[in-house]
Amino acid sequence: MITDACGIPLATTLTGANRHDVTQLKALVEAIPAVQGRRGRPRRRPDRVQGDRAYDSQPHRLWLRSLGIASDLARRRTDHGSGLGVHRWVVERTLSWFHQFRRLRTRYDRRADIHESFMALGTCLICWRFLEKSLC
Repeated sequence: MITDACGIPLATTLTGANRHDVTQLKALVEAIPAVQGRRGRPRRRPDRVQGDRAYDSQPHRLWLRSLGIASDLARRRTDHGSGLGVHRWVVERTLSWFHQFRRLRTRYDRRADIHESFMALGTCLICWRFLEKSLC
């Protein structure tokens, strides 16, 4: 899952539990939908991507840089205290919002399309609740 700075989910992908996080970085960044704002071409890319140590990879840093996206990824084998935990709680909170739905907490469905449908429904409900409360 990739979220904006307020915790609204922008894109989700479904993978097996044994897949490494860094393998999904490109798919998630490319899955971000166009966001309309000011006149002209809608934005398709974020200004900055933040991630924990699981996303530390030099080829992915270079790929993000080639897209014009600044990467703020924690480096492996360094001391903790990079400061990303200050921002990481937003993603953790969004994950806990997804886990409020029983069908998303534990995967009971064998078919991926059914589980993806429930993820999309969960995303819609989270966005709706977010807009009702306007937390950001």
